[in-house]
Parts: sequence; C-alpha cells; structure tokens
Amino acid sequence: MTRSAPPEVDLAKRDLTLDLARVACVLLVVVIHLLQVGIGVDEAGAFVVTRPAEMQDWFALATWAGQIMPLFFVVGGFASAAGWRSHTARGGTGTAFVRGRALRLAQPALPLFAFFAIVLGAATILQLAPDIVAPAAIGAGSPLWFLAAYLLCQTCVPLMMRLDEAAPRLTLALLAAGVVIVDALRYSTGIEDIGLLNLAFVWLFCQQLGIWYFRGVFDRARPVVLAVIAAGCYLALWPLTAVGPYYVSMLGNLNPPTLPLIVLGVAQACLLRLLKRPLTAVMDLRAARAVVFVVGSRLMTIYLWHLPVILAVTGLTLLIPGAAPTPATPAWWWSRISMFIVVMGLLYALSLVVGRWEAIPPLPDGPGPIAVGVGVVLAFVPAFLVMELGLDVVLAVVGAVAYAVAVTVLRRTGRREPRADAPQAVSDARA
Repeated sequence: MTRSAPPEVDLAKRDLTLDLARVACVLLVVVIHLLQVGIGVDEAGAFVVTRPAEMQDWFALATWAGQIMPLFFVVGGFASAAGWRSHTARGGTGTAFVRGRALRLAQPALPLFAFFAIVLGAATILQLAPDIVAPAAIGAGSPLWFLAAYLLCQTCVPLMMRLDEAAPRLTLALLAAGVVIVDALRYSTGIEDIGLLNLAFVWLFCQQLGIWYFRGVFDRARPVVLAVIAAGCYLALWPLTAVGPYYVSMLGNLNPPTLPLIVLGVAQACLLRLLKRPLTAVMDLRAARAVVFVVGSRLMTIYLWHLPVILAVTGLTLLIPGAAPTPATPAWWWSRISMFIVVMGLLYALSLVVGRWEAIPPLPDGPGPIAVGVGVVLAFVPAFLVMELGLDVVLAVVGAVAYAVAVTVLRRTGRREPRADAPQAVSDARA
C-alpha cells in the first residue's frame, strides 16, 4: 500500500516544524520503552521482567527532558485549532468535527484490541506462562491511556476554541486552577482516584497552549521572554518535586497527571518556538521532509503497536542462544541500537497491513450528536479501563467489541452533516 499527500494539503502554508516535533515525540517514546523493557532469565531459569532505565540514578532527572507528552498535546492543540478553523470555514459543525476526530482514534485501535483479544485469549486457554503473560500484557497496554486522554481533548476542541475566542487568558487560568485544586484534594485526602479529573484539566491545558501557539501568541513573544519563562518553569520543578508531594520523575507524575506536567508543557512550548529557526532549516532538507512524512503518516500505528513489537522481538531473542544480553549490562545497552532498527523496520512492515485503518477518507453525511456521543464513549471507556486496571483478556475482548461498535456507529451515514476535515487525516491526530 502506498501513501501520498492529499492534494488539499498546501505544504507552503504548513508549519513543518510541528510535524517534525510530532514525529520526534513518538520516536522518543519508542526509544524510552526500548530502554525500559528488560526481560531476562534468572539462575533458576525463570523469566524476569525488569525496567533497566528506571534503575539508573540519572533516570528521574532525564525525564525532565524525556517526558514529551505535554509537548505532544501542545502540538496536537495547534493542529486541532488549524483543523477546526478549516472545518468551520467550510460550514462544518462541531458534531461532524468530533465524529472525524473520534474515528481517527477508534479505527486504528480496533485491530490492536482484536490482536490482544486473540493472543491473550489463546494464552489463557493454553495456560502459557501466566507469570510472564500477565505483566507483558499490562506493559503492552500501558500506552493506551493516550487514547482516552487525547480523545477527551479532541472531543472538547469545539468548546475550547469558543472559550479561547471569548476569554483566552481566563480559560487557561481556570484550567491551571483546576489542576491545582484536583491535586490539592488528591494529596490532602489520600484518595488517588480524585487525580483522574486531571486527565481533563492537565491535557486540556497543554492543548490550550497549542491553540495559543496557533494564534501566534508565542510568535509575538520576544525570544528572551520565552527563554526566561522556560528557565523559570524548569526551576519551579525543583521545589515542586523536592519539597512538594510530586515525584522527581515525570513518569511518576503521568498517571494520574499532575501539576508538574503543565509546568513542563509551558517550558516545552516556549522551547519549541525558540527552536523554530533551526527546526525550519532541518525541514528545508528533502531527506528530512521525506522521513517526517513516511513516519508521520504512520504515527498511530507506531505508537499503538511499538510495545507489542518490542515484546515480540525480545521474546524471539530469548529463544536464540546468545542473542539476548542480560538486561542493564553494557552489551544490553548497546543492543538497543540494533533493536530500534529492527523494531522500526517491523513497524513499517506492519503499517502496510494495519495502516489502512489509520487512513480516514472523506466522510459522508454522518449521524447526529447522540450517536456520535455514543461512539465517543465507546472509544473512551476501553482505553480508560486499561489505564486504570491494566490490560487482560477480558478488557481486550471488551475493547475489541466496543471499538468495533464505535467504528460502526461513527462511520454510519445519517442526516445531512458537512463532511469531516479530510486533510487533517495527515496533519493531525497521528500520535
């Protein structure tokens, strides 16, 4: 299957540095997970699952640079704002917009959940190494929190765009206040589930920064101001994590998300604008554009499938004598380079099969708000449950069924609606 940019996309009017940032974020996620997945054999011959990167002294502080999910939501906010402007300029409605965005997340998730249902179902029936399969399933499903968070943010784009037009500073301030209030209640009461409310406040805040970026707020700021803000944010992380209740590691602050992530998001948005000139120079190179397009057109496939592929390749090396170095040894660290190449090659091959689920053609007239709402809920719940409970065979089956119904509902034709934003199938939601 070949892919080419649709004729509607005018690259001369696009900020290609945002495409580069999006691709870099996802590739960094793959690298980080390659450094975190360590499967070896102990002296008794039993499999042992470790997280080598997190065992290192430098890991916690490294996450201050390596935790790029706030930046991804910033970039997503920029693309969403551009998509909304384009969509409404053609007379599109909020319902049609949300329908298209939900479908772009639900449709690629369907084959993944079907795969998990088959593999975990077979492993359960055959009773295959449950002590390894269970943690492997939880690990493979760990990135799926993103589906729930991003879908929530995308569903709110029409509302957040209107709020930004009416009161941009107040909207951002209220989102930040919501983060602080939720954290205060969570840590003062000891009820961890209160923190789940920040799945909305934290990521909507970062998305709103992207909307500001789209409106040129960061372009109008002087470089020295952006540099001071970024430096101030990183300095603020020290008392927040050293004296406050938060983890030093930004990974520990991820689920439920907490205040340090929005501080990090502000810093990353400022740095993105400060680096615009060198990033633009990179994107002026044909080779860079080619890489960004090839990888960027497969981002959902790479993000959703990279951990299952990493686990499969790791398992295969364990079956080959001498092919699997002991985790956290020098040989294991060096092997991450070849593992990255192999994993990316396999993901590219896999994208030729499942990547068609990622491409959303122009949508015909669709269902009304209630049906779209049902589709959104069906797409949100499985990913949210996996985030909370961990992936197992039951949730895999439930998720496969829920996503199948969601895709069916969202693709159903119905009353007259302006079609969803087709060009954004390339430029947005490929995370």
